[in-house]
Amino acid sequence: MTFDPGTPPASAATDDHVLATWLATVAGERLLEVRLEGLEGRELKDAGDRAAHLLLMELLAEHRPGDAVLSEEAVESTGDKVDRLKAERVWIVDPLDGTREFSEPPRDDWAVHVALWQSGDLTAGAVAQPALGETFNTGRPPVVPASTSGRPRIAVSRSRPPEFVHGLAREIDAELVAMGSAGVKVMSVVRDLTDAYVHAGGQYEWDSAAPVAVARAAGLFTSRIDGSPLAYNQADVYLPDLIVCRPELAERIIDFVQRNGVTSAG
Repeated sequence: MTFDPGTPPASAATDDHVLATWLATVAGERLLEVRLEGLEGRELKDAGDRAAHLLLMELLAEHRPGDAVLSEEAVESTGDKVDRLKAERVWIVDPLDGTREFSEPPRDDWAVHVALWQSGDLTAGAVAQPALGETFNTGRPPVVPASTSGRPRIAVSRSRPPEFVHGLAREIDAELVAMGSAGVKVMSVVRDLTDAYVHAGGQYEWDSAAPVAVARAAGLFTSRIDGSPLAYNQADVYLPDLIVCRPELAERIIDFVQRNGVTSAG
């Protein structure tokens, strides 16, 4: 059966926030369909990656034909198209972030990332968490509630948390909360499930572009682990580390990183 994404809201023709939100949402709906096809393990992972990627490429070609695209799946299959470096507008997408978690129903900690880089910075973004029926976006930035925890909570990878985070947690008396998908971890800060996400184990631009765009719009602090700015649409798309946190925690986290000589190797 052919998947029908429907028609985007009329405002998506001129509003990049609306288009990003719609793209992430319908790609998530397609992934939920794939999850029901009876596949398992590697077959399910590959089917999800492929289906979401093809849908996003088709829809971007239709609705923003003049824009360049940087997608994880395209880079892995056909290589990076460096002509994007001369483009004024580049969509940075991760069709399925958290492939492992996607392949383990009923886990919900996987996401779809759609971001727009324009003239030097991220200008729009959306992170869909399809299994929750939620799409967080820059058009209507989420309101971060006051922290409900008596001590800081740091989101970390469930499979490969960087070693230094244990030392950071001891220093600031934080609890570590393991979960999948970089986007889910960033949204956990937005949702007051955690207070920070600190990563230094290796990532690429598509892992963080959309989540960072949404986090910034929500008023959270974002940077590389040494406090320097996150830069996108670079010749080298490897962007191995980041901090996303409540603003009041930023100075303490960066101070720990600098005093302990933490690098992107973790």
